[in-house]
Amino acid sequence: MKKLIISTLIVTILWFVMFSPWTAPHLNFWVAMSVSGLILMTISFFIGGTKINRNEFTFSNILIGVVTAAALWGVFWLGNYLSTRWFGFAQGQINSIYDMKNGNDVLIVGALLLFVIGPAEEIFWRGYFQRNITENFGKSLKIKSATWRRLAPVLVTAFVYAAVHVFSFNFMLIMAALVCGLFWGFMFRFTKSIVPLIVCHALWDVCIFIIFPI
Repeated sequence: MKKLIISTLIVTILWFVMFSPWTAPHLNFWVAMSVSGLILMTISFFIGGTKINRNEFTFSNILIGVVTAAALWGVFWLGNYLSTRWFGFAQGQINSIYDMKNGNDVLIVGALLLFVIGPAEEIFWRGYFQRNITENFGKSLKIKSATWRRLAPVLVTAFVYAAVHVFSFNFMLIMAALVCGLFWGFMFRFTKSIVPLIVCHALWDVCIFIIFPI
């Protein structure tokens, strides 16, 4: 658990630097996010002991990733439709997220999302963070409820994933992170493999930001 706490502190610092109004204006977000992704993968592989079995790269796992990416895009399309009608501030906050693309080559941004940022986030958040909580959380806190032991890793990981986005002071971004965290967390809970998550996250990133922005 000590490694997990230290890793959480590192991620919190990285996300603060990338999203806070005091530091973000001085950075190229996509470069900073890619560097952060590489740091996350380093933590996952060399500190967390995360491993990706090549046998997980099956047609079914890749297909699950593709289908769930499309499903998640649909969830966000509906969420965008409803939120922009319910909340007056929603559209402005959503636009500010897309503004991060301004002045950047969309092909480069797309490549970073597909090959670095999306995979790195899943390798860390589900492959390292959620997996470690699943293995150690119940034992550390002596949780007896089998249902809570199954749900806690998903909920805790999703909460922390959303919480580190709080430095953006963007309610829509924080809620988007929470929805994604829950979606990918339960997906990992049922598939038991990181590969569908990597495919889903990477494709969804490219679709929502580049190909089919909402």
